[in-house]
Amino acid sequence: MEKVQLGQTDLQIYPVAFGGNVFGWTLDEKQSFEILNGFTGAGFNFIDTADVYSRWKPGNSGGESETIIGKWMKEKKNRQEIILTTKVGSDMGDGKKGLKKQYILKAVEDSLKRLQTDYLDLYQTHFDDEGTQVQETLEAYDQLVKDGKIRWIGTSNMSPERIRESLETSEKQNLPAYKTLQPHYNLYFRENYETNLEPLVKEFGLGVFTYYSLESGFLTGKYRSKEDLDKSPRGGGMEKYFNDRGMKILAALDKISKEYNATPAAVSLAWLIQHATVTAPIVSATSLKQLDSIIQAPELKLDSNAIEFLNAESAW
Repeated sequence: MEKVQLGQTDLQIYPVAFGGNVFGWTLDEKQSFEILNGFTGAGFNFIDTADVYSRWKPGNSGGESETIIGKWMKEKKNRQEIILTTKVGSDMGDGKKGLKKQYILKAVEDSLKRLQTDYLDLYQTHFDDEGTQVQETLEAYDQLVKDGKIRWIGTSNMSPERIRESLETSEKQNLPAYKTLQPHYNLYFRENYETNLEPLVKEFGLGVFTYYSLESGFLTGKYRSKEDLDKSPRGGGMEKYFNDRGMKILAALDKISKEYNATPAAVSLAWLIQHATVTAPIVSATSLKQLDSIIQAPELKLDSNAIEFLNAESAW
């Protein structure tokens, strides 16, 4: 497994990111440590989280994922070996949200404290704040870069228009520019990225790491009927995929999985990894068994016939 460069940054990653949204939600601290040890023990080094993870769980207030990762890195003494990214902009409650400069400067301090580190490799705009001028947001990031608290910046849930405006403002005002994009993209959910975002990625040379890479578990193949919906906390949302296209995609994954002696999850991730504009998929796991599919994916080299078949069967 070889490292790949994340866009036009100097960040060298192995081509799968671990999604920290499960820490403090479906995994407690002990289980999270086991998964992180398994992920990095297999050679991977890229961990994605956000300040808001996992505020949605009853009793949580946000920051749980960052806190767990921070404790783990302190215990392992491995901060220098990890490429670490977190995000700002989500609603943290009590009016704490948005992309105004003053808020970002406070939010990053909170994240750094929870993560027990003095810098972030990548800091991302999680959700846009259209009430704030992009220049103000970029000026906050500029100060953080100059202060040595962040190295690079990226964005996630922004419209193509606001991404372009941000990139053009960075160039005109000599401010840090977004070098990465974290879009929702996978075999099932293709249209928005391929139509609206991929042209920008190509034009500006953005590094791309995809979220919902397995469409909340649907592309693992474990959800195939209504009887499967109680298999996990996410299962309740699976019924919407039980349509002709969804079943066609699962059948295609079954076929390629059998040909390559791999899991549907590994095939789905390999398809993303081999996509020309994707640097790495983000994936979560809640057990060491699930982690096996993640570990398989970078070594699973699908030939052109397999890629073309998956493209055709998942066409939108």
